Amino acid sequence: MASNQASLNQAKFVLPSDDLDQQTTLEIEKKDFDYSKRSQWLRAAILGANDGLVSTASLMMGVGAVRQDIKAMILSGFAGLVAGACSMAIGEFVSVYSQLDIEVAQMKRDKESGNERGIEEEDDEEKESLPNPLQAAAASALAFSVGAMVPLLAASFIREYKVRLGVMFLAVTLTLMVFGWLGAVLGRAPVLRSSLRVLLGGWLAMAITFGLTKLIGSSGL
Repeated sequence: MASNQASLNQAKFVLPSDDLDQQTTLEIEKKDFDYSKRSQWLRAAILGANDGLVSTASLMMGVGAVRQDIKAMILSGFAGLVAGACSMAIGEFVSVYSQLDIEVAQMKRDKESGNERGIEEEDDEEKESLPNPLQAAAASALAFSVGAMVPLLAASFIREYKVRLGVMFLAVTLTLMVFGWLGAVLGRAPVLRSSLRVLLGGWLAMAITFGLTKLIGSSGL
């Protein structure tokens, strides 16, 4: 009886070899995953959204420092959204296209120097890994637009000047914290430090824009 009970207890803790192999593979993949591979697209997305948020909010704050009517703030924010999205798209397209030219030229030099791999599958993999300028441009423009919509929506339906500025500031603050948290989580970076860095940078940009515009506007220039 004792031997039978011992064998039963051992059987309860025995896992199939397939399950053990699968669990080991998952653990290896988690340990070996290189989070730096996310850095390029993550940087572009976070930079575009944060730029759209901060630049549009700062522009609207600057206009609001000298003009209290809602129409002036909304028009300035919309102009900043369109101009910034176009600028981000063109800049990203030119930058990524330059990177593409460099990588294609390097591939040609490798083949001409006799360092050919001679396998079509590897050539196809290299072509698939090349950066896509149009995709990068579209992603940057979209990210910028998403960020710029936050201050625009926050200020669009509030007539009272001081309340409008306060609501827009709170909306931008909350979104900056979310962007900092999201970038830290996706990149496995310290959350608090990343959120504070993004938040303080946005506050500084809005404060400088508002203060300088207020100073120039009150000087009668």
